[in-house]
This record gives sequence, C-alpha cells and structure tokens, in this order.
Amino acid sequence: MPQNFLSATILLILITDPLGNIPLFIASLAHVDASRRRKVILRECAIAFFTLVIFLFFGSGLLSAIKLSDESLRIAGGVILFLIAINMVFPDSGGKLVDEENGSEPFIVPVAIPLIAGPSAMTTVMLLSSTPGLGKLELVGSILIAITITTIVFFASSKLEVWLGKRFLSAIEKLMGLVLTAIAVDMLLGGISNYIATLRV
Repeated sequence: MPQNFLSATILLILITDPLGNIPLFIASLAHVDASRRRKVILRECAIAFFTLVIFLFFGSGLLSAIKLSDESLRIAGGVILFLIAINMVFPDSGGKLVDEENGSEPFIVPVAIPLIAGPSAMTTVMLLSSTPGLGKLELVGSILIAITITTIVFFASSKLEVWLGKRFLSAIEKLMGLVLTAIAVDMLLGGISNYIATLRV
C-alpha cells in the first residue's frame, strides 16, 4: 500500500487512467455539441472529485456499519484492481463502459461514474484513508491532482488522439496496466498476510 502523498497521487492517476480513457470519453461525447463539451467536462470531473471525497471520508464508516474488516477490503480492492489492470493490458477482455449509440449528453453516468470515479478508485480511496501516515487533507490533495490531470487530458483529448495516435495511447494504457497489476498483487498479498496474522492471535 502507498505510504506517502506522492505514491498515493501516482496510484490514483494510474487508476483513473486519463490517457487510456480518451477513446471512451470521445465516444461518450460524440453527440454533444462542441460548445457544450467544456462545461460537460468540468461538470463530470467535479462530480467524480466529490464522489471520491465522499468515499474518502465516509466509506470506512459505511464498511464498519456493515462489519467489513480492513483485510477483506484490501483483498477485495486487490481483486478489483487486478481485474481493471487485466482489462487495461487486454482491452478486449472486458465490457464497454460507453454506449456509443446513445445520443444524449452524459450526466454522471458513464463519464463521472464509472469512467473516472469507478469501483477501483472508490475502493482505493477508502483503503488509503486507513493507511498510516496519510492524512485526509493530503488524500483530498491527491484526488484533486488526479482529477485535475484527468480534466486537462479530457480537454485535449481530441488533439492528443490525433497527435499521439491510437496505438501509442493503447501502449501507454497497457504499460499503466502492468504497473497497476503489480500494485494489485501487492495489495492482495498484504490483505492475505494481515488476515493470516489475525488468525494466529
């Protein structure tokens, strides 16, 4: 698990995966008028930010209310991250987040949730909230940086897709997926080892 502000921020950027989400984002806004796109991007990114902040402050309390342990959350989070990472490395292995035939303007779904603030991001901020040495305000800063980067990438999405090319974006997404796979395995092993330690007590 990340132990400092920088590693937490990097993890959140990897999970929100702004570059890898460019094709899905462009597809979801394909039928939105060009004059509206800037406002839609700001709105959806703001919704994603506040969603993650809510999970940061209240997610652990919800888990306590339903009597879930930190170990089970870490293992579940590791599984989710692993599945997300596998889908990043092998894009054809998962379902589509965006219905390209939907002509309406996206609102919350699918851009804010789950494209930006998906299950993996929500689980991760809850895990980070219980990580020793990381304050809640630091984590809000990490979330803000990750969402800001996503916003900037989405603003430049059309140009980036032309300049970098779909193959380059796909290669970057696969690289991020490999890094995220290692993080997911580390999270899984940490959760399992902590659970085994509790059985010995």
